[in-house]
Amino acid sequence: MIKPKRLQTGDTVAVVSLSSGILGEPQFIHKFELAKERLAAYGLTLTAMPNALKGADFIYRHPEARAQDLMDAFADPEIKAVFCAIGGDDTIRLLPYIDFDVLKNNPKIFTGFSDTTTNHFMMFKAGLVSYYGLSVMCDIAEYVSINEYTKPFIDNMLFHPTERLTIPCSDFCGYENAKVRWSEENMHTPRPRFANTGYEILQGTGKVTGQLLGGCLDVFPEIVGTSLWPTLDQWRGKLLLLETSEEDMPPDVLCWLLRNLQAQGILQVIRGIVAGKPAYPDKYEPYKEVYKKVVGFEAGLPELPILYNVNVGHAYPIGLFPLGLTYEIDCDTPGLTLLEPATD
Repeated sequence: MIKPKRLQTGDTVAVVSLSSGILGEPQFIHKFELAKERLAAYGLTLTAMPNALKGADFIYRHPEARAQDLMDAFADPEIKAVFCAIGGDDTIRLLPYIDFDVLKNNPKIFTGFSDTTTNHFMMFKAGLVSYYGLSVMCDIAEYVSINEYTKPFIDNMLFHPTERLTIPCSDFCGYENAKVRWSEENMHTPRPRFANTGYEILQGTGKVTGQLLGGCLDVFPEIVGTSLWPTLDQWRGKLLLLETSEEDMPPDVLCWLLRNLQAQGILQVIRGIVAGKPAYPDKYEPYKEVYKKVVGFEAGLPELPILYNVNVGHAYPIGLFPLGLTYEIDCDTPGLTLLEPATD
């Protein structure tokens, strides 16, 4: 996997709208201006690609324009990182317009989560390390400030990568049913916080290592069967990253999707699962039982390590997770560690 260069003061970074186009809507454009201010504090200049701010209707109707923004951002040597505005639900429509050679030959930092999972699998197909998390609207332009859990990941991964990085579990959390509505009058209103319970090991013992691969489980059905979906050999030896979206997935649906991974043979060849904190508090215990039922009993893999309650994706607050790099799950601590520098 090709690892991109770290960011430096003076760099230009780009925002792209690869799924939803709401960043360009009048009621949300303040998020773009806020992100510009936040990144300026890091010495970065944020620029919007030509179509990124054209609004939700244009973005929906023109997947080819979205893809062109991505291709142009990677091809431009002056742009050192590409940040997704937000997720959505139809990134898969970009697939016919992607030139994987452009991605491979111009490696750079790429971040986002949720529907951006599809783009991360594009990066994997191109052989690039990409960074799951850190969207412009949700994280960089968080109201009041970038929270104190997320902020160190920006420094320790994108600017000053360390040889080995322990990824802690946040001691606070938030939920989708207790959010601050996005509007200019709420820009100085902090998001409600609750106590977090720490990492849990649902099954497994000892330590396992592997390259991290995965994303938002809700998106997987759009990717399976396409050229983006990894082969069984590509899944072999990986740590599978799984998180669920704000759509409040019923436990039965989580069960069905995990069964699909078993039926493909993926659960049988991976080394462990890194499972995100659910976006809703009432799903915390039911999801745990689904993981143990499908992976431990139905798949007959009771020793496969499952690290649960990870701050990834739709679990506020979130870290940043380089995909394609090697991590260690420690079932005894429990803990999660990135075993190599996140960027060059």
